[in-house]
Amino acid sequence: MPDALHIEVAYALPERQTVLALKLPAGSTAQQAIEQSGILQRHPEIDLSVNKIGIYSRPIKLADVLQDGDRVEIYRGLIADPREMRKKRADKAKEEGRANPVTGALISRD
Repeated sequence: MPDALHIEVAYALPERQTVLALKLPAGSTAQQAIEQSGILQRHPEIDLSVNKIGIYSRPIKLADVLQDGDRVEIYRGLIADPREMRKKRADKAKEEGRANPVTGALISRD
């Protein structure tokens, strides 16, 4: 086990992302990485009691111990429900005649 961990902490907004690299002692938690990275000062809108976190898209808890090379990601809330957006796109395709009204499958125009 390495003495030190090389970690990244990432937070993305629609127009930009912040990725901070840091070195922590072995046994450090995700919360310690987030706090020590300084990202909370750069982005005061982050609330760790609300925002979910993960490592490479895999959800984790603040108390989870990190491994060397981990990238701790802080997730924002969704602005739209993905299922609802897919339904709206499918309904629009049906209205425009690009989809079969019964099955919803796209109609080939070859």
